[in-house]
Amino acid sequence: MSLFDELRALGVDVDDGLKRIMGNEKLYTKLLGSFVKMIKGHALQPDFDTADCTEAIEKAHAIKGTAGNLSITPVYEAYTEILNLLRTGKPEEAKAVLEKILPVQEKILACIESNME
Repeated sequence: MSLFDELRALGVDVDDGLKRIMGNEKLYTKLLGSFVKMIKGHALQPDFDTADCTEAIEKAHAIKGTAGNLSITPVYEAYTEILNLLRTGKPEEAKAVLEKILPVQEKILACIESNME
């Protein structure tokens, strides 16, 4: 199965992502690699400080934006919810959503990484 087929099976809207960059598969693949690097540099962990969510909000916002631009739908939707919860003072609920998306996020990252080698 190709990278794009594997991503589709994980809920990524590859066709929409490609449409955003005029069908350039090579560029989309490169951007997916950048997404992996960005996630590793901005990873949001469930043990974030609930008293001061500033850093968590910044990380969630960055991940949401990048995932949205690439149509990595499951990650985009989860981080949209996380961001809304954090901004409305519900960090414990945000943690619960984060804990649910992390295994899916890891599968998507592993899929991208294994196909970049």
